[in-house]
Amino acid sequence: MTTNNVIIKRRLTKGCPQGSCCGPGFWNVLYNSLLNLDLTSHSKAIAFADNLMILISRETVIEAENYMNLEVRKILEWAINNKPKFTENKSKVMLMSCRRRREKKEREIYVNNKILKQFNSLKYLEIIFDSKLTLRGHVKYTEEKCSKLIFLLSRSAKITWGLKHEAMKTIYTGGILPLLLYGARLEKCVEQVLLQSLINLRIANSYRRVSNEALCVINGIIPINIKTEETGKFYQIRKGIGTQYDREMEMESWNHPATHVKIIEEYEDSSHPIQAYTDGSKNDLGVGAGIAIFLDSNLTATLK
Repeated sequence: MTTNNVIIKRRLTKGCPQGSCCGPGFWNVLYNSLLNLDLTSHSKAIAFADNLMILISRETVIEAENYMNLEVRKILEWAINNKPKFTENKSKVMLMSCRRRREKKEREIYVNNKILKQFNSLKYLEIIFDSKLTLRGHVKYTEEKCSKLIFLLSRSAKITWGLKHEAMKTIYTGGILPLLLYGARLEKCVEQVLLQSLINLRIANSYRRVSNEALCVINGIIPINIKTEETGKFYQIRKGIGTQYDREMEMESWNHPATHVKIIEEYEDSSHPIQAYTDGSKNDLGVGAGIAIFLDSNLTATLK
């Protein structure tokens, strides 16, 4: 480092310089040796930047505990040789199981000769996982984040002043929709539909009793359950699993129904002697309905 014509040098023996152009590359070289450790066939190591996750899959809880302690010892030996440090304060353990049998679920996983604290849920890459793999915690976390953003926007989008339709739609597409789709489940989620309904009301400046499906048509927005399915299929294609993908199309490119839908009128001959015709209408007195009954093509009775 050079400062005021003074050069300070220090030899680095561990870690990587943060903020440098070559830092990410050096870190990948260092961490790649950790991912290439000779782990058992029941284990899998996943890393993102400096976040490391070890997954163990076994039939019983005791087997999973033994294999986890075995893999942790291998990782700690790697850390001694390469000088990174894993602390027990930043390490967490969670047992994921859908079994209903009664068994001791408190496991003893050791890091630096200390037992790690066990949790029922943990956040990894902004996704909250729970011990039952229901993702309810993540849905609630996303709902709270989006609700705060929507209610803040509602202060700036009133009926006669504030943010206009185009600005609100841009904020939804760039700010709220990515939050709803990140880590979303493929099945229809009620919380996501309610959140989309709230922002749709702000975009269209509409009444609360208007359905979310109608608001999506008015605002030109894809329903959230269809958008979630589309995102899931696109992810499968990127991983080489799926082959079909329906991408979003602008409204200007939609086919007009009048040029592609053919209406066919058919009249079915009926041999029944009694025929009834109904109709409804609205006037100043309210909404009413009427019925006309024919017998052998002759009007016999009318009701309203």
